[in-house]
Amino acid sequence: MRTLHIGLRVTDRKDSLAFYEAIGYEVVGCVPETPIGHLTMLKLPDDEFVTVELVHDAKPVVRGTDVSHLVVKVESMADTLEALASQGIEPAGPGHESADGLKTAFVADPDGRRIELVQWPPGHADGMTAADLPPRKDDSDG
Repeated sequence: MRTLHIGLRVTDRKDSLAFYEAIGYEVVGCVPETPIGHLTMLKLPDDEFVTVELVHDAKPVVRGTDVSHLVVKVESMADTLEALASQGIEPAGPGHESADGLKTAFVADPDGRRIELVQWPPGHADGMTAADLPPRKDDSDG
């Protein structure tokens, strides 16, 4: 098994699409009329498959009923934040840099969902692995 994608309910399809495209997502396709609303499928340029589905219907999005945050890997935090700022998207709070060079920052989409931007230190794997986490104490932790 593997994770396919995450579906995010959005209030304004146009604003949300502009935001996710500013981060770097590309539209793969749309399914305009489904029982859950208009679906827009997105992926990042280095992704092979759809990773985000924007779901738009007439119901308002209620904060707290969607997700905590998405995480997007960036090559250069400085370049990414500069590019986002040029489109009116500012960080949602201060960023963080660890001693080993891991850099993180958050931005918020038009519905207030946090998107965590991550720049791995040189030589790090493309994704998170068990080596990035503290050792497990026992199986009851998670």
